[in-house]
Amino acid sequence: MTTIRLISTQDMGVLMIHDVIKAEYKADYKIQLVFDDGKTGLVDFSKFIAKGGVFKKLEDHEFFKNFTINKDLGVISWNNEIDIAPETLYSEATNTPLPEWMTE
Repeated sequence: MTTIRLISTQDMGVLMIHDVIKAEYKADYKIQLVFDDGKTGLVDFSKFIAKGGVFKKLEDHEFFKNFTINKDLGVISWNNEIDIAPETLYSEATNTPLPEWMTE
């Protein structure tokens, strides 16, 4: 069964957010993601790690490989303290643009 979360606000309208339903570590800082709409893609997280801050912890390959899927948020999560917005994951994995409200 496909679950699509909808967010509605006056300014943004209705947005479809696709959940991560499967994730598999591939190599280096790359994870293959599968979304609830059947689309898949390989995400290279090295660009997030390069930003530093909270993502710096992901430099440790053992920590990086130890992710889970947070089913409530529809994202992959590290130790329930680090995650990346589902819209960003979907955009990166499927090579589609971010929602307009995220780029303004």
